[in-house]
Amino acid sequence: MDLKHLEDFVSLCDTRSFSRSAAARNVTQSAFSRRIQALETWLGAALIDRSTYPTSLTPEGRLFRETADEVLNLLQDARDDTLSRRQLSRRTISFAALHTLALSVFPDWLRDIEQLVGRLKTDVLADNFHNCVQSLVEGKSDFLMTFHHDAIPLSIDPERFPFVVLGEDRLLAASLCRDGHALFALDDGAPLLAYGANSFLGRMSVHAARTARLQLTASHVNDNAIAEMLKAMVLAGHGIAWLPESLIRRELARGELCDLGADVQMQIRIYRSLDRNRAAVNRVWEAARTLPALGGQGATSSAVPRG
Repeated sequence: MDLKHLEDFVSLCDTRSFSRSAAARNVTQSAFSRRIQALETWLGAALIDRSTYPTSLTPEGRLFRETADEVLNLLQDARDDTLSRRQLSRRTISFAALHTLALSVFPDWLRDIEQLVGRLKTDVLADNFHNCVQSLVEGKSDFLMTFHHDAIPLSIDPERFPFVVLGEDRLLAASLCRDGHALFALDDGAPLLAYGANSFLGRMSVHAARTARLQLTASHVNDNAIAEMLKAMVLAGHGIAWLPESLIRRELARGELCDLGADVQMQIRIYRSLDRNRAAVNRVWEAARTLPALGGQGATSSAVPRG
């Protein structure tokens, strides 16, 4: 049974004329008649009472009319839904961003981008470093927003995945402040609130401690720890943690947190996949390259995109 046989049958039910339905379906009357007969053969029952004029339905035909309408409506709805999803997917700009940047940097950055390109439909994956990079490389995301430091190189093809430096951030050791003084000193006895060893900020914290020649023992480790959680732990007085300055700028300004030093500079970068070359993606990329960098410096990029 071919789908067009159902459509032929519904047309015949409406016109009650083989000639008019054949013309509407853009086939000869003999071809149209053969298609109706093929449907009847497939069903094993006569649908049309050919002894009457105008054409009428048999009892089986009247019952099958309801089924045919339902099947065609369901198929049309499914087709419309699929097309709608595809069109929405093409309009949606997908981002992968580290948890911290998704909260502290992405919202304002996207506002600035939309001032240049107009309102966007966006989808944001806020996740850890590994999953965000994987999303970009596997073609699930158009863009990746991440921290960068030479101590933790990102091993992806620069020809396929160019980047723009959006600005700078500092990873600094922070402690709860009381009466203007840090609750903990940055020394070997300080209780350290640590990230998972394989996370980007976890590896950066180890690098910062090593650079400052500190031998710190973690008092709290959570493999799934994200900066926002450790910030809450620091504010509750549980110890010190290395936190991005962009995440705790207000708490530092209000004197709730103290900067203990031993900081390291990190770049904030946005990468794109040149395999995803839609017009909307290209507009966002060009806008990202023209925005002033966070902190007031000029933006820099690794490559000019093709296409």
